Amino acid sequence: MTKQIYKPRPITGFPEWLPEVRLVEQSWMDHIRRVFESYGFCSIETPSVEEIDVLRAKGEVDKEIYVIERLHKDENDNGESRLALHFDQTVPLARYVAQHFNELDFPFKRYQMQKVWRGERPQAGRFREFYQCDIDVIGVDNVPIHFDSELAAIMVDILRGLNIGPFQMQISNRKILMGLCAGMGIADPAPITRAVDKLEKIGKDETKKLLIEAGLSNDNADIILKFAAIKTPDSSFVEQVLELGVSHEMLAQGLAELASVMDQLKHVETGFVIADLSIVRGLDYYTGTVYETKLLENISFGSICSGGRYDDLAGSYINKHLPGVGISIGLSRLFEYMRLNNRLDIGAKCPTDILVCLPSEDNRTEAAATARTLRERGLNVELYHADQKVKKQLAYAEKKKIPFVWFPPFEEGQPHEVKNMTTGDQTTADPATWEKPE
Repeated sequence: MTKQIYKPRPITGFPEWLPEVRLVEQSWMDHIRRVFESYGFCSIETPSVEEIDVLRAKGEVDKEIYVIERLHKDENDNGESRLALHFDQTVPLARYVAQHFNELDFPFKRYQMQKVWRGERPQAGRFREFYQCDIDVIGVDNVPIHFDSELAAIMVDILRGLNIGPFQMQISNRKILMGLCAGMGIADPAPITRAVDKLEKIGKDETKKLLIEAGLSNDNADIILKFAAIKTPDSSFVEQVLELGVSHEMLAQGLAELASVMDQLKHVETGFVIADLSIVRGLDYYTGTVYETKLLENISFGSICSGGRYDDLAGSYINKHLPGVGISIGLSRLFEYMRLNNRLDIGAKCPTDILVCLPSEDNRTEAAATARTLRERGLNVELYHADQKVKKQLAYAEKKKIPFVWFPPFEEGQPHEVKNMTTGDQTTADPATWEKPE
């Protein structure tokens, strides 16, 4: 019988890296995790699946959901799927907080770094399976405004450490535009916020057309455009908004909140954060501070880090008022951009610090003992897999970019030696005391 051969092929929308690329991705995640924890955020991990009704509580998301069902059907199957892969980490967080409410300490500061799945058409920067790195602060009845500035500072620390090039976080507050609309007598602000949200993509003239189509007069449309053009590195935006001649209680509240956030970010190096009043975010559940972050070398790529403040996280699951503020990095999207632009520092093909050479099969026990001694000192150590010539073992280390090769004694009475594969230097060494050079 002829053996059936299936030619492997990639599945679009599901990224898969070679070991040397995966090592860089892991280093990114390690860096992000360290920064999150340096600010006191704790890690949680929720299941990959949630009940479909839980996911649907967020709104019309059916097109994004991958349902889970068994391929094999039996008499107990009723034909209805109950579980689905989560499409973001906000819905699982809401369910988690509601379910564990009595066991959590508030304000609850959590981070989550997991894969999510979305049923959308794969394209540049868009995946069906991808990593998101989220942080949120959830409170009971109230979350102090200083957390809004803390989340921005955290993300600036992270992005600077990833060496992604120049970037800028744009911060606004939805109450400002909503209050401006109310002060101008605009009954339905939704078309206005949608038009402003498109300003960067379609330009000033097309945005003005949308505003006039939404019922604004020419003068009021100009006021909205002047408002959306306000960008400042500090809280001086307040004076510019007041000069527009519109007043409302919600407008004043939004200005005060954003001014507080910007004042608390004075310790962040100039240029990384600005107040940009054109930022409104399309998601309606944001009710206060909103964030977007752009790569200055490619503004059209869109936001690489975004989020905002919301009034109630888990109202669909528990009779508690649980406001919060959160922000997320689309890690896979940013990582792929850097990979395609040859901006990743790709090096070794494995995490090995030292390859222990195998003198001969008869010496395997002694070589393994040397490898164990080095591992016990915190080093990543690989013992060569076969009794082969030293030249071949060195070639293996060079191919995998292993930085050091260790030579146990080939004969009784000989010393241990270690070879630096970068410099070519080879010196005697003791596995119990040797320190890896920086």
